[in-house]
This record gives sequence, C-alpha cells and structure tokens, in this order.
Amino acid sequence: MNKTITLALTGASGAQYGLRLLQVLLATDCRVYLLISRAAEVVIRRETIFSLPEGFAAQQAWFNENFPAPAGRLKLFDRDDWFAPVASGSGAPEAMVICPASGGTLSALACGASNNLIERAGDVALKERRKLVLVPRESPYSQVHLENMLKLTQMGAIVLPASPGFYQYPKTIEDLVDFVVARILDQLGIAQTLVPPWGSANN
Repeated sequence: MNKTITLALTGASGAQYGLRLLQVLLATDCRVYLLISRAAEVVIRRETIFSLPEGFAAQQAWFNENFPAPAGRLKLFDRDDWFAPVASGSGAPEAMVICPASGGTLSALACGASNNLIERAGDVALKERRKLVLVPRESPYSQVHLENMLKLTQMGAIVLPASPGFYQYPKTIEDLVDFVVARILDQLGIAQTLVPPWGSANN
C-alpha cells in the first residue's frame, strides 16, 4: 500500500476536483480516509451527475459502490466521529487534502477552530507538522481569504488554488480537472501520469 491520505470535501464549488482525486488516489494503492461536510453533500448533488444519498451508512455504501477499492482502502468517517484516527496526532495519516476548501474552512483552520471532524483533522495536521494541502476555489478573494491563506501558509500548509493551466492543451473539462489533481498528487509525492511535467517532450 502506498500512503494513507485524509481527503476532505467541503462546501466550495468544485466537488469534481475532490471526487476525481479520490478516484486517482485509490487507483494508486493509497488508503483514503474520507470526510464530507454537509455543504459538500449539497454541492455534489448540484454540480455532478452523482446522486449522493442521505445518511452516513447509505453514503458509505454509495462510495464503496461508485469508487470501488479493495477492503479497507476507503473509509468514510462521520462528521462527529471524534474517535476517528484523523482526530488525534497519534493516529492521523501523513498527509491531508481539503479539496475543495471553502472560505469558512480556511477561516476555521486559521484560527484553530475544531467544530467538526474536518476542522479537527486539519488542526491535527498543522500541529503535528503533517502535510496539509488546501485547494480553495473562490473568486475573487477577499482580504479575509488572503489573510487566512497567508496565515495558513506561514503555519506550514500548502495553498493550491484550483486554477487549471492550459499549456497541456486541454480538450475537455476532465482535462482541466486532471491538471489540478495532478498538481495535488505532485505535492503528496505520488507519481502521476495525468499531466506531463513542464519541459517534457510531451508538451
């Protein structure tokens, strides 16, 4: 098994980025601890073709069906499961990605709030000096957004806005999504073939 990654989806637009990242992580033999906010559930239903069901048990079954992986490789945790490994530095994985990351989540992490499991997991990643990749998808940024992102960067987080590049000549929306996912994988140290590196012969 490659790595264990905590992946959280929050209520910003861009659920496609998080769901595609989940698919690719599972394909690269990673174990994924998955966290979904209530607002993210709404965004998934609004922005994607997926019909995410209500209720934790139904959602766990849904993810197992739609994102198949060997037993134990994908684990969904309830928002209030304070006994989840991600809630403690003694059990948290080596890296966490919040994709997409809402402005509210950035604010909570910047001030040390832990009102739900996503915020607590991010707080643990920061205090334990684990890799924390934040993928905001907001435009334009307010002063509050920028100040929070600067503060989180100074705390050790990596702020990776969902800003696709075009030098790979994307032909589909999926190509644009894969560009951002590839950059996230690069930050996690996971080999990827979604987008060739700049300067390669394939560009």
